[in-house]
Amino acid sequence: MTPDSHPQTRELTVRECTDRAAWDALVTAHGGHPLQLWGWGELKAAHHWRTERLIVGDAGRPLGGAQVLYRALPWPLKSLAYLSRGPVGSPEDAAAVLDAVARHVRTTRGSVALVAEPDWDAGSPGEQGLASAGFARTDSTILIPRTLILDLTQSEDELMAAMSRTTRANVRKNLKGELEFRKIASDAELEQVLAIYRETAQRAGFGIHEDRYYRDIWRFLGEDSPIVAAFDGGEVVAFVWIARSAGTAFELYGGVNAAGQKARANYGVKWAAFTAMKADGCTRYDLNGLLNDGISDFKKQFAQHEDLLTGTWELPLSPLYPVYAKGMPLARRALQEGRKAAKAAVRQTKSAAGQARGVAGRVRRLVRR
Repeated sequence: MTPDSHPQTRELTVRECTDRAAWDALVTAHGGHPLQLWGWGELKAAHHWRTERLIVGDAGRPLGGAQVLYRALPWPLKSLAYLSRGPVGSPEDAAAVLDAVARHVRTTRGSVALVAEPDWDAGSPGEQGLASAGFARTDSTILIPRTLILDLTQSEDELMAAMSRTTRANVRKNLKGELEFRKIASDAELEQVLAIYRETAQRAGFGIHEDRYYRDIWRFLGEDSPIVAAFDGGEVVAFVWIARSAGTAFELYGGVNAAGQKARANYGVKWAAFTAMKADGCTRYDLNGLLNDGISDFKKQFAQHEDLLTGTWELPLSPLYPVYAKGMPLARRALQEGRKAAKAAVRQTKSAAGQARGVAGRVRRLVRR
């Protein structure tokens, strides 16, 4: 199906929302994900993206919407449009909402493609809606669809029972010990968290943003981004950083320093995060992605199941989409071979394929920032 096709016949309106309270009320009313909240869009707008919030209406009634993030691409591709755990709305209305959003983006922005990573289970009715709106599944994921989502409507005893035996023992030992578990409450405590995150990243070998990015999360999301920490004598030794909407808690980051490792505080602080979000009224806790690594192995100790979301879907919006799409596999290969090899490949050719490779490499690096 092309972007000009109509998955549904009803006439829908699309208007931009410029009021934070109204937008967040829409997200709340439709059970939206925290990455669709106004504050998350403000964060991304401060770090290389443009943000637009669109309300899709049906006969004057809000049907749903989408916080669209735009990333500038090299000429002539203009931009990539991205729905981070969007759209907002029921999976049953997905086709209508997505078609309306796609038309607006194509007409007003001229983006090369619209990428959506909804907060829906694999096999949900939303997948048919995505296909009806012209989207196709892609392996070029930004957020990992394989994850672990806890049902916070369960009792604490039920949540505890789902853990491995060793994990329960470590959590209970923390709870009986001298560590204090609570949300951080000051800029000074935030700086301790950032120091631990830098230490954790260096120890585990993963990349992180500059500190300003994390300070902006704290500033723009406010109460919608609580940080639950373990304190030892007033000093932070472990933390879990969360983005939270009315129903969903989404784990952003976590870390532990040497003192916290010795005390196994990363177990207790995880439990403290679960129970704090349950107390705040969240019904789901998404541990945000499972890979085949040590961090994922740690996450999997807290339940005996896994969840699979619908994944990444992409809709072409421009005649230049083939150039963009052709470069994606080449870009991934180039990134695997190393930055030097990718730059050398771009320098050695002036062909269309070479241009696609260069564009795509920049696209993937830009979108993942």
